[in-house]
Amino acid sequence: MKIRENIKLYVKYASVCTQSIMQYKLSFFLMIIARFILAFCELIAIKFLFTGFTQIKGYTYGDVLLCFSIIQMSFTFAELFGNGFKAFSGTVKGGEFDRMMVRPCSLILQVTGSRFELGRTGPLLTALITLVLGVRHSQITWNIMTVFTIVAMIIGGMLLFIGLFMLEASFCFFSIEDTSLINVLTYGAKSHGKYPIDIYGKGIMRFCTYIIPYTLIQYYPLQFLLGKTNSWYLAFCPFGIIVLLLICYFIWCFGVKHYKSCGS
Repeated sequence: MKIRENIKLYVKYASVCTQSIMQYKLSFFLMIIARFILAFCELIAIKFLFTGFTQIKGYTYGDVLLCFSIIQMSFTFAELFGNGFKAFSGTVKGGEFDRMMVRPCSLILQVTGSRFELGRTGPLLTALITLVLGVRHSQITWNIMTVFTIVAMIIGGMLLFIGLFMLEASFCFFSIEDTSLINVLTYGAKSHGKYPIDIYGKGIMRFCTYIIPYTLIQYYPLQFLLGKTNSWYLAFCPFGIIVLLLICYFIWCFGVKHYKSCGS
């Protein structure tokens, strides 16, 4: 029952935020167009790259497009639902978090719901176009498992980025200002994740497996998706992100427990 009430409350938060944004319709549409163009430029860069190559370390143009579209969708959904964590520094400095703490409602729901920005969905259109192109150029045998793998990769990627946004927000309890370190892990992963991770070498592969498990939502399920292995269980690798999400949640709870008002 409580879950249903939280969902209803989140929908109300999202509705209010959307209504607020739509008061400035021109600004809203310009934001969507601008973000679409920025994401589309990355697609053009991939196209130009493959004018000189037929493949990169065994990956074709269609394979890279699939990889790019999945990461782009994951990051866009993470920004949409986890933007409150990204902007958490301002929430703390403005004293808004103090007010959130006295309300009889989930703190995470309030943080994420208060910054629901529909204008960040511009790259989603680019990702959908790229996905269609990737399907056309790839040699994937489509069935229930391949569709499941793509959906699992997108959801797993979204949870991974939201977890990292939550981790960044947790640092604000101690430093007030956010840190650029997490941006390296989020925006850096978004930029480099448009290509299969193994093309960067074994060192990056180890880091992206044992430190921040990007490979669980990209490399390993991608191998099964592209038919490079028959190990069907790799399609379930994205569910491993739940462990990272729990770790980030415990760090968040630790930060909340030790939070002291910024005095605004």
